[in-house]
This record gives sequence, structure tokens and C-alpha cells, in this order.
Amino acid sequence: MQREISAIIAGSTGLVGNELLHLLLGNGAMEKVYALTRTALPYRSKNLVQIVHPELRITEWEDTDPVPELGFICLGTTKKSAGSKAGLEAVDVELVKSVARSMLQLGVQHLVVISSLGATPYSPSFYLRCKAKMEQALSDMGFSHCIFVRPGPLTGERSESRQDEVLLQKGLELAQPLLVGPLSHLAPIPAEDVALTMLNLAMKALELPPTPAEIHSGNALRRHTADTQHTQA
Repeated sequence: MQREISAIIAGSTGLVGNELLHLLLGNGAMEKVYALTRTALPYRSKNLVQIVHPELRITEWEDTDPVPELGFICLGTTKKSAGSKAGLEAVDVELVKSVARSMLQLGVQHLVVISSLGATPYSPSFYLRCKAKMEQALSDMGFSHCIFVRPGPLTGERSESRQDEVLLQKGLELAQPLLVGPLSHLAPIPAEDVALTMLNLAMKALELPPTPAEIHSGNALRRHTADTQHTQA
């Protein structure tokens, strides 16, 4: 008999986070799913506990609440949305760090975080340097497993579509036949596939000894997604 576990997710209104929340709520092994969110979510489930705070803080916790072993962070913004480099870093680095610390204090041992393809401290892109800075900070926090997924361009239906992203998705779909060989890692990947892989990686971590930070990126992430779908077929 599979033991019950609990999970907490931050960023469940985003493209990947929304898919992941539905997967968690539909997973029979989940005793409780805590959603850390800025505003109340339009979902009802006996397993769902919404933690609503405008700054994604956990200010109250009952000792009788099941401790979440699994944590998922699907937060992120863009410079355009944030309005400045400082605004972008405040979300993609500082907010993610704050949420991760809160999850660790609750008892989360296995953390899975969405990052971005090309994240490196040496990137000419400020956005990608922020992602790398975030990854390093979370890796040093002391989780048993700290897993980063670095997808390329995402496809899927956003709850709030942004015109530039819609155009980018359409352009990438048209260009996909050309994204072969060295360019194959740039091919779009469905958000639901990324979410499924994040859940699968977290569930596997429950059975594994502590390891250094893991990174699943580009084609490696795509292969893991395919393996996950094949196993569940």
C-alpha cells in the first residue's frame, strides 16, 4: 500500500504551476496539497489547502497539519512584466529564496524548481544570470534533494495570455521542423509535460539518498518526459 504524502506548491497560477497543481490534486498518494498563493484560487478539493498571502509568506501553521515532504516552486517573471532589472531579480531570485526557506522550515525535504534553459552566471542575459543565482542559493539551503528543471520555450494555455508570448509560441511552432541537431534543445515543450516530469522527479526523490543539486535541461528534460509518459502508459 502506497503511503500518503503531502506537498506544497508556489506559483500555481502560472503555465507550468497550474498544470502541476492539477496533477498533485489528482494523485491518489497526496494527503494534502498546500497552495501558497497571492490570491484565492478558483478550485475546490478535499485535499487542497490554500495559503493566501500577498507576499507569499506562511504566517500561520497548525502543528496538527501534515508536514509537506515535497515542495514545488514555479515562480518567475520577465523584465517587461517586472518593469526593471531590480524588479525581475526581486521575483526570480529574492522571492524564490524566501519561499524556499519557508518550505524548508515547514519540513520540505525534496524541492523541485522551474528555472530556464541556458541559466549560467556568465550569461550575457540578466534574466539567465538571475536564474543561475537563484539555483546556487537554493542548492546551498540544505534540502535532501534540490532539483532544477530548465525547459526551453513552453507551450500551453495561460490563464492570462500575453500577446508577445502568443506570437512567440506561434513562431516557434512554425520553426520547429528546423530545430534539429544542435538546435533541438530549443524546441518548444508543452507545459503539461514539464509539470508531469517535475512530479515524477519529486516522487522518485522520496526513495533516493540525499544528492547534490540536480539539473534537467533541454533534450535531457525532454527524454525524461518521454520516459515518464511511457512508464505511465
